[in-house]
Amino acid sequence: MPVRMPRSLSAGLSPETGWSVLDYEILQQKAQTLGNLGHQVEQALATLRAFDAGVPGTDRKARRSDLLDQAAERVWAFMIQRELCGLRYWDAVVKDYGIPTEVLNRVGQFKRK
Repeated sequence: MPVRMPRSLSAGLSPETGWSVLDYEILQQKAQTLGNLGHQVEQALATLRAFDAGVPGTDRKARRSDLLDQAAERVWAFMIQRELCGLRYWDAVVKDYGIPTEVLNRVGQFKRK
């Protein structure tokens, strides 16, 4: 009696087609973009934290507002890319990156209690 591999396992052994190669390239680009945007979020938040830790100045309010806008823009782009990758839940990301409530408010996201 011949033994055959179950169909569920043999599907992964099919030869690569043009579509599977394209799908792989698209997934690779999505992951690379997500990583780049994550790095940009980290940089924007680090700049904001460094500014907050600095010496008070005369033009401090306007500069901080600009930094909040920049951080919110980076976080928004990161959120969009995560959703394109199928990652929908934000709570862990907000906690891991330490995204301040002020930045989330500018993005339109409010911290949940």
